[in-house]
Formats: sequence, structure tokens, C-alpha cells
Amino acid sequence: MDEILGQVLRSAVRERLDVLSELADRADASSLLSVARSELPRLTAGWRALLTAHEADEKGNCPECSGRRRPAKAPCSVWESAYEHLVAGALAPRPARHLRPAHALRPAAPVP
Repeated sequence: MDEILGQVLRSAVRERLDVLSELADRADASSLLSVARSELPRLTAGWRALLTAHEADEKGNCPECSGRRRPAKAPCSVWESAYEHLVAGALAPRPARHLRPAHALRPAAPVP
């Protein structure tokens, strides 16, 4: 049952991300503004909740990524990914819409 639920959750999240990416690339200005006003607060709240869960503990380890036998030092891969997508990626020049490959909107490979 957990495997089926996991598949449903992953599929729903991927589908939502695809819809948002498609809107970002193809929506007119007023639709895009409406979506941004509703979705940006939800996305930032989601990132904040995820990053709070991966905040370093008093030993400097990520409590979510650490196992009983293997502590994971902070910053963990979640924080590194957040930096890459929210900070470093924002600094990189983005190609014009018509120059971006169509496959850039879809996930590269399914996550089991």
C-alpha cells in the first residue's frame, strides 16, 4: 500500500510541477500574474518547511538525512539543491523561451 501511495504522491507532484512550468512558459501576462500571486506563497512556504526539517542540529548534522549509524553533515543535499535552484540558478542567464528545449519542462527520469 505504501508503494502505491508513494507512486500516487510522486505522480501528483510531478504533474503539478509540469502544469506550473507550462503556465510559466505559455501563459499570458495577466494569467501569469494571477498564478504567481497564488502559487509563489505556497512554493516559498513549502521550501521553508522542507529546509526547516533539514536544519542542522546541535552537532551540525541534518536530522532528516542522518541515519542511526551514519550522521549526515549539514548542509545536506536538500540545502545544496535549494541554493542551486533558488540562488545560484537565479543568477545564471536564462535563454529566451523560444531557445529553450521542449524537454526542459519534463523530468529527466522517473524517481522510484
